[in-house]
Parts: sequence; C-alpha cells; structure tokens
Amino acid sequence: MVQLGEPLYKQAWHFALDVASGHHALSKLIPVSLWLGDAVLCGLIIWKIPYTEIDWVAYMEQVTQFVSGERDYTKIEGGTGPLVYPAAHVYTYTGLYYLTDHGKNILLAQQLFAGLYMATLAVVMLCYWRAKVPPYIFPLLVLSKRLHSVFILRCFNDCFAAFFFWLAIFCFQNQQWTLGSMAYSWGLGIKMSLLLSLPAVAIVLFLGRGFGGSLRMASLMGQMQVAMAIPFLSNNWKGYLGRAFELSRQFKFEWTVNWRMLGEELFLSKQFALVLLSLHVLVLLIFITARWLQPADRSLASLISPILQGKPPFSKTEELRVSSRVTPEYVMTAILSANVIGLLFARSLHYQFYAYLAWATPYLLWKARPNTQVVYLLWGLQEAAWDTFPSTDLSSTTVVNVLLVTVVLVYFGTSRPAKLWDRKKAKEAKKNR
Repeated sequence: MVQLGEPLYKQAWHFALDVASGHHALSKLIPVSLWLGDAVLCGLIIWKIPYTEIDWVAYMEQVTQFVSGERDYTKIEGGTGPLVYPAAHVYTYTGLYYLTDHGKNILLAQQLFAGLYMATLAVVMLCYWRAKVPPYIFPLLVLSKRLHSVFILRCFNDCFAAFFFWLAIFCFQNQQWTLGSMAYSWGLGIKMSLLLSLPAVAIVLFLGRGFGGSLRMASLMGQMQVAMAIPFLSNNWKGYLGRAFELSRQFKFEWTVNWRMLGEELFLSKQFALVLLSLHVLVLLIFITARWLQPADRSLASLISPILQGKPPFSKTEELRVSSRVTPEYVMTAILSANVIGLLFARSLHYQFYAYLAWATPYLLWKARPNTQVVYLLWGLQEAAWDTFPSTDLSSTTVVNVLLVTVVLVYFGTSRPAKLWDRKKAKEAKKNR
C-alpha cells in the first residue's frame, strides 16, 4: 500500500505491487490491456509468419465427402488418414468449409481461428478472474509461442475443443449447470481429449447440482452425443463408435512430445500402456477421495453406499450446504487438475495438445504454490520444452517432469477441510453486506 511521505520511487513501487496483486481499481485494466495487446499480436502473426499445412486439407477432404452425402465413418478419409473424430468435429469444420470457399481461403481460416483464439482467451481470463487469480499471473496467458502457433498457424480442431472446455468451466463457475454440460458435451463431440477431465466434471456436477440433478446433466450430455451422431449411427453404428472414440489407437513414436526419452520399443509396448493406465486410475482415485470430494466432507464409501441402495446420498439441507462449497475456485481446480493428470499419463502427446495445457498450468501452479518465481520458472520450462521441435530426450523429460511437479504441488497445495469453505463464505457474505 502506498504510504504518504515515502520517496517517490517507493510510492511507485508500492503502487505497482498493489495493481499487480489486484488490490487497486486499476488492476482490472491488466487483463483488458493484455487481451487487446494479444489481438494485435495475432494480426502480426498472420501478416508476418507463413501458414503451416498439417491437417487443414485433410479436414476439408473429409468434410467434402460428408457434404457429398457419405455417412459411413469407415469410408470418410483424407490425406492424413481416416476420420477419427466425433460428429461435432464434422459439423464444425463443415461450417468452416462453407465460410472459407470449400477450404481454399486459408487467410480467412486463419482470421477465423484468430477470432477463436481471442474468444477462448477472453473466457479463460473470465475464469481466472472468477477464481480470484491476481493480475501478475495473467501475462502468462498471452506469452505462449506454441499456443499461438496451434491456433493461428495450424488451425487444429483442438482449438474448438479447448474453447468449449473453458466455456464449460466458466458456466460451472456461475452455476449454469445446463449450459456448462452442453458446452462440455459439444467440446467432447469435437475431440475425445476432453474425456480426461470427465471424472472431475462428474464430481463437480454431483456436488454442485445434487445426485438427481447430476444424473439429468449426464443424461443431457449423452443425448447430445447420440443426437449429433444419428446420421452416422443409423448408417454404420459400429464404424462410427470405432472411429470417433477409438481408444486402442496405435500412436507414432515420431510425433510424441512426452515419452521420447524412453525409446521407441518401450514407447510402443503394451506393458507401458498398461502401466500408464494403472497409474492414471490410481492417481484419479487419490484425488477423488482426498481432494475433489472435500466439499462433501464425506468419504467415497459413505456416498456410494446409499446410491447403490437407490437412496440420495445427501439430505436436502446437506445438499444445499455442499453445493454452496462448489466455488469458482473449486470448480477450476478440480477440472484442470483432472485434465493435467490425464495429460501426465497420456500414452502420447502431440503439439496441438498444448491447447489443453497452456492456460491450465499457470492457474494450478499459482493455486498450489502462490509464489511468483516458482510459477514463472515452471511455466518457462514447460513453454521451452513444448517449443522444441522435433522433441528431444531433454524436452520430453522436461514436459513429463513439469506435469508431474504440477500434479504433486496441486495435491499437497489444495488440502482444505470443508469447514474452511463455510468460514470463507460467511466472511465474504459479511463483507458484502
């Protein structure tokens, strides 16, 4: 806080600290300024840096077959191979197909993806603000070279999936459960990478909406998946499910970002895949029981038992109390931690997967350990590793270790008994009177 009578340089320093930490009215201008500056940067990237073709042409080739009347997923292919994404991907890129003159107007496509980037960034910043993240963390949201590349120079479908992922988080933060569930389901319909966060989404809906309400949200998401897939399910349902949600896909070692240091033989082995899957399930169970169920102030067993008997696990009074503890911070921490756990134990990460990680890491590191040096250092190491192309043993080791450190820090840095939620909420209510 600025002290009268202090030397001018000290007053300026304290003023800067107040603004950066969110204790000044001008703090709100930092996200706005960063967003506007990033909009200019996106324009410069499109103007100065050549577009890189990877999947856009293949997407357009696949959409061309869909537009021509093909509804059998096993027969839809492009230059990079068969169509392996759910139906919402097809509909999304069909819209882009018509907007960009059947995919020929690459410049317009880049401009549309720049708009998508800016829209996603706006939603991310709103999520951060709702979670009361201080402004000094916000610069990390606009500094990623790789993230700009994924959106503006590559036009990957992960960009749309990431937008709906963050939109779902924002809706859940504001207790707009139906809109959040619809946004999440549409994002999942674009790319199944969003399945990584599904365990936490289920917990958030269960605690925030109640048992019956969460079942209705799950039903809504399921109905959306069926509805968008009807044209393909009615033609060849096995083909659609096998291609759109192929869980047994064999990944190519040459494109991996995370496990290159293990060597190709171990990377491709079934034993390695089983170890990763087992560790993923184990860590999820640890977080569910010890972290994500904290607002319920009940053990997992005590919740499952009445459900198996067909009874609601909470009384009406208890349900309202638990729901009040599902704060914007809790929502964001649970869903992003599930996402990062999934990325840590993923069989193979490609560069476009950074769309799900880049905006998650700053928040999780700050939440677990609100130390500026630690947050910026780990973020910088992560960014440097993801900017290394092709990946090396060193870069892949860095990718995995930063993910591991993030998960460990989040686990040990987010322990909060339920009674502290009630105290904090009461304190905030008294402050707002």
